[in-house]
Amino acid sequence: MSSNYLNSELAANMVALRTIVYREIRRFTRIWPQTLLPPAITMVLYFVIFGNLIGRQIGDMGGFTYMEYIVPGLIMMSVITNSYGNVVSSFFGSKFQRSIEELMVSPVSPHIILTGYVTGGVLRGLAVGFIVTMLSMFFTKLQVHHLGVTVLVVLLTATIFALGGFINAVFARNFDDISIIPTFVLTPLTYLGGVFYSINLLPPFWQTVSLVNPVLHMVNAFRYGILGVSDIRIGVAISFMLVATAVLYGVCIRLLVSGRGMRQ
Repeated sequence: MSSNYLNSELAANMVALRTIVYREIRRFTRIWPQTLLPPAITMVLYFVIFGNLIGRQIGDMGGFTYMEYIVPGLIMMSVITNSYGNVVSSFFGSKFQRSIEELMVSPVSPHIILTGYVTGGVLRGLAVGFIVTMLSMFFTKLQVHHLGVTVLVVLLTATIFALGGFINAVFARNFDDISIIPTFVLTPLTYLGGVFYSINLLPPFWQTVSLVNPVLHMVNAFRYGILGVSDIRIGVAISFMLVATAVLYGVCIRLLVSGRGMRQ
């Protein structure tokens, strides 16, 4: 009897997981002109303005053309913003419509709920990242230096920011609140995260300060996977991302279990 109960509970949770993931995928693919197209256009403008026009004046960086150097950072920037944005808007929408309350009183595990939303965010981040990668082929050649590092870093980065988006959505009280963190925290960290430059160009003091920026480690680890160059130690960067993923996951589960910001 106990075994049958566990099997039925597992089957119910798997159905719930597939449903949440399917809904999240349908959500951003159904309105692709709003979710997938704008990031692609924005990245093309970055390629043209920074890569071609400004890059010609800058010259080589790290042994590569400026275009080659910034492409991994721009791909990672698109993954970060879209993984974060998908979860924060989707989960807050569920809160606003109060449909999340029905999900929380159901027998579905909090881990399943969180995994479903995060998976949707990761998939959107990867989808946009893939589109940006394909578009970058029109401007430069990409050769993956280390496939394992590249895949691991992009998955961990997308997961971290999807979890971050979930936390933002839990504490947000209105639609304005879901734009505060991306505007005042996420954007500055991304632009100062070595997307457009090597921190070796900075004075020693600012190089040290830059190391506090978590996005710097993600961008450089991904750049190492693509180009084989990095301003930081890859082992440290990956260890940091693994720890950050575990910590953020634990925080999200505690928020779900407590129902903070979700139960009225």
